[in-house]
Amino acid sequence: MGQYCAGLLRRLKPARYDVTPLLTNTVRPMKRVLKKPTSTGAFDVVKRVGLRLAGVEATIRYDGSPTLKVGGCFMAGLASHQSAEPDSLVVRMDLADRQALLEDAPETYYLTVHYERHPVVLARLSQLSPDALHDLLSVSRRLTLAKTRKRSDRMV
Repeated sequence: MGQYCAGLLRRLKPARYDVTPLLTNTVRPMKRVLKKPTSTGAFDVVKRVGLRLAGVEATIRYDGSPTLKVGGCFMAGLASHQSAEPDSLVVRMDLADRQALLEDAPETYYLTVHYERHPVVLARLSQLSPDALHDLLSVSRRLTLAKTRKRSDRMV
């Protein structure tokens, strides 16, 4: 009976699951794929500053990278795309404000092709002072709150 089930599972999902441990009633994924190893130590300061703002919660994305959310909507997080520099923060930002940041402080704020189409800006955490981080997260929180209000209005 066990061999029949193992053969059936191999035919149904041959590439995704290791079916050899069927006798122990566990089916494990063959490999765990993360887009990029994340450094959560760099995010500790961001988390500490962000959680001081009203309504902000810390969460973990599907790929293991930490994020901050407001009302269930993304506000800021560690950039996980391979085009971003290590220890970069991706923050929700209005497009006009984003352009101003990129022009005023290109050593701190930048953008890659992957993130251009999204209303976000990338920030090098090593270049951000605690006050600048607080201001950046406050603006992001305000924009995210506006988005959550629009979403809740559509659902009503």
